[in-house]
Amino acid sequence: MITVRPVATKADRRAFIDLPYRLYADDPNWVAPLRSEVAEKLDPKRNGWFSHGEAQLFLAERDGRVVGTISAHIDTLALTMPAEQGFGPGAGQWGMFEAQDAETASALIAAAEAWLRGRGMTRALGPISLSIWEEPGLLVQGHDHPPTVMMGHHAAAYQAWIETAGYSVAKQLVTYDLDITQSFPPLVNRIVAAGEKNARIVVRRVDKSKFADEAAIILGILNDAWSDNWGFVPLTQPEIDDVGRKLKPIVFEDLIRIAEVDGEPVAFMITLPDLNEVIAPLKGSLLPLGWAKLLLWLRRPKARTMRVPLMGVVKRLQASRLASQLAFMMIELIRRDAVAKYGASRGEIGWILDDNQGMVAIAETIQSRINRVYNVYQRTL
Repeated sequence: MITVRPVATKADRRAFIDLPYRLYADDPNWVAPLRSEVAEKLDPKRNGWFSHGEAQLFLAERDGRVVGTISAHIDTLALTMPAEQGFGPGAGQWGMFEAQDAETASALIAAAEAWLRGRGMTRALGPISLSIWEEPGLLVQGHDHPPTVMMGHHAAAYQAWIETAGYSVAKQLVTYDLDITQSFPPLVNRIVAAGEKNARIVVRRVDKSKFADEAAIILGILNDAWSDNWGFVPLTQPEIDDVGRKLKPIVFEDLIRIAEVDGEPVAFMITLPDLNEVIAPLKGSLLPLGWAKLLLWLRRPKARTMRVPLMGVVKRLQASRLASQLAFMMIELIRRDAVAKYGASRGEIGWILDDNQGMVAIAETIQSRINRVYNVYQRTL
């Protein structure tokens, strides 16, 4: 018999965090996150998302043994967004979903739905863990290779279990894979060359010594560029502070570019070396020597894969040829440095909304291919 109960004690929270390490012990493509980072994510005192969200964690047990986890949560900012953009009034969420079997999955989802319903929610979306900016969606394609930094990996069986619970796909998110050792097609190279000759355009590296100022520029472009996207929820200052603190060690000036036109910042592209390649062997802990290995890597970072988690062009330019030109320029300039300075051979772009025609066109033009697909599900409560 399955029993689902709220996480109430420190021991419960440890059990919640520990379960995936047991469930995925034999999965060669699961990358164990650092336990300390998972704990921080779930702590309202250390995660800025809780400044506008509330969550309840649940444990599923059978015969006293933990066999599943789920979070039910409400993002008050998401409730204020237009319903046609995915969230809106009455839209609760669940995530942090792990289950040993179908019976456990059913009981967990029912518990999360009951919690949301009890707080007036009329629709549930998931899995979203916890913020849409963190790890949204369930992996449904691409189980045969490890995820890159800040991307999720899930058991293939979860798709059927969630859909059996009455959920349908609200949105698909995709990532694109490409060989960055090869030059881009001639058309792209001509577009980039023309941009480099255009005195109005400057694509510059970020200045890490002005981290806060550069972050503010990128955030301003991001909130404008993404504001009409499905699932958009504006980042708050506490979340921005969290992101800056967590990512600053893996921010390298030549891998993040800001594009200016006539001196005005209008586009950006963030690229991160795949930290998962470094932490995978650590099995979730920096002890006893993991911290030393990580520090050594940060001093001389090398990575086979580079991930582009975010890029954007201000809304007023998005329908113009200039938008794609700026994107191609940033991609090419970063590609050159990623290969020459970091030894990278592979790039991953995303996630991207599957119906984002502009980004899909750019990804296809540089001859990348979809390598991972994530489903965000929804159900009326």
